[in-house]
Amino acid sequence: MRATIDFLLHDWLQAEALTARPRFADHSRETWGQVLDTCERIAREKYAPFNRLVDTEEPRVVSDSDGEKVILPQATHEAWKALADSGLLAAAQDYELGGMQLPYTVESAAHAFLSKASVSIVAGMLTSGNANLLMAHGTPAQQRAFATREFSGEWAGTMCLSEPQAGSSLSDIATRAEPDGEDFEGDPLGPRYRLRGNKMWISAGEHELTGNIVHLVLAKIPGPDGKLVPGTRGISLFIVPKRLVDAEGQFTGERNDVALAGLNHKCGWRGTPNTLLNFGEGKFTPGGRAGAIGYRVGAPGQGLAGMFHMMNEARIAIGLAATMLGMAGYEASLAYARERPQGRPMGPAGKDPASPQVPIIQHADVRRMLLAQKSYSEGALALLLYCARLVDEQHTGDAAAAAEARLLLEVLTPVAKSWPSEFGLEANSLAIQIHGGYGYTRDYPVEQYWRDNRLNMIHEGSHGIQALDLLGRKVVMNGGAGLKAVAARMQRTIDAALPVPAGPLPELHEYASALASALSKVGAATQSAWATGVPEEALANAVPYLQAFGHTVLAWTWLDVALAAQRLLAEHRGPEAEALARGKLAACRYFFHYELPRIDAWLAVVASRDDTCRTMQDDWF
Repeated sequence: MRATIDFLLHDWLQAEALTARPRFADHSRETWGQVLDTCERIAREKYAPFNRLVDTEEPRVVSDSDGEKVILPQATHEAWKALADSGLLAAAQDYELGGMQLPYTVESAAHAFLSKASVSIVAGMLTSGNANLLMAHGTPAQQRAFATREFSGEWAGTMCLSEPQAGSSLSDIATRAEPDGEDFEGDPLGPRYRLRGNKMWISAGEHELTGNIVHLVLAKIPGPDGKLVPGTRGISLFIVPKRLVDAEGQFTGERNDVALAGLNHKCGWRGTPNTLLNFGEGKFTPGGRAGAIGYRVGAPGQGLAGMFHMMNEARIAIGLAATMLGMAGYEASLAYARERPQGRPMGPAGKDPASPQVPIIQHADVRRMLLAQKSYSEGALALLLYCARLVDEQHTGDAAAAAEARLLLEVLTPVAKSWPSEFGLEANSLAIQIHGGYGYTRDYPVEQYWRDNRLNMIHEGSHGIQALDLLGRKVVMNGGAGLKAVAARMQRTIDAALPVPAGPLPELHEYASALASALSKVGAATQSAWATGVPEEALANAVPYLQAFGHTVLAWTWLDVALAAQRLLAEHRGPEAEALARGKLAACRYFFHYELPRIDAWLAVVASRDDTCRTMQDDWF
């Protein structure tokens, strides 16, 4: 995997060009290599050996005078300490914050090793996202008291959105936040409120890994009549720490009114505690009164804008987690296929029962399943690193480049989260298939990879939510500006590949034509879906649209990667580089021959505004 990451970073994305920018001027390919080495070592020593352990020794609850505690294996504590000590939680932050000022592209590549080694132990992604949100939307005091301690790994962070009765419908949340006294505006940590409500599906919501847990909570502030404002307009964002602190972030000795209500027992990701939390139920009484103390972040009613900063970062992280689970299954099934003897070759020689069996990798159908996994996982990894590169462009490019990067990210984020989640899971299913009956047992790791990956289509915005976001908002916003920006990027790749009729993969020019056709079909289907202007008709087939759009994006990614592989072959760097490049070209060929043609069926129901699902009646089921 390291060779693929190095190739994508340096041969494809040309990441070294970032060192010409002032923020990254202290870095070089060598310093980035050291960061990758460190993360790879931590993953190998502290994460991978314990992936099965945290799957079997699930979080458990014990009670003491301080309330319920969630107990995790010692291996998880050591993994967290190794990650915190490495400085990787703050890798992309300013030097003044203890960061390394790494490009987000390099930080993402480094974290890929951790997700591949044990996605269930990787609880740091929400902590970094939580702190990044505060750096973007919090006050200097909030940043100093909370974010800096999260970046150091001293404290952890969560995000608390969903509620038992609301699920993904954030407009229906019922958690209340009421001003805490007449002087609530005067608290140095921000306007102080008392929160009451319940939150569900909170990853790492309770544990003993760190001295404090910083919850970012969505709640509604009552209007003058005491009633909650309906819809999303009344939603505000609050910092609700597990343990209360003063203006400098020092503990006051009081426990906030945040109580563990229970653990969710999951199919996968069993090493990460997933919790139900009660805010303000009176189990603890900070200041002598019930109600969880929270500090408002940003203006009243602007909670979603702030939380989406963290949520979008989390969606890219989930896409990366799904990708690396797919990669882990691919590598495991590749190793198994090379070692497992079964059957004999086709043809006369294979008809002799006395002839030796061959490794199953010699069978074409096994190679098909391996190629599918390779095209899914390596293609998705390329897409995620491309999105990370856009984040760097957004923050360090000139005004025009930053604006374009922001627009591209708007459209690509639903794909970056959902496509790897769906097809990373399919890759894991194929890994089980290659193992045969053994793959269905716990003697091999691939069944756990599948269970862990099944969650990724659900959390941080389910598959259907991402589809509605893409077709309902992202591709039509600002007169379709985002879709046009993505199409323009695709056209650059098409133009680069069209005039290349020769070389190690002469079909590249054919694939450029196929991609141009697919792009045209996506554009036409988008227009047809919205031809009547009726959202119910346009969005009834949003998921097939997401699948087709995602496949088109991945085809573009693979074609662009293939052009870099062609260049690598032309440089004659040796047998290892040649094998890597030819593997990328073969995966590209697979994707265009086997995968891209699938978009026609998906787009057909979108373009016709097929009403089969929309008009199905409840009692007909």
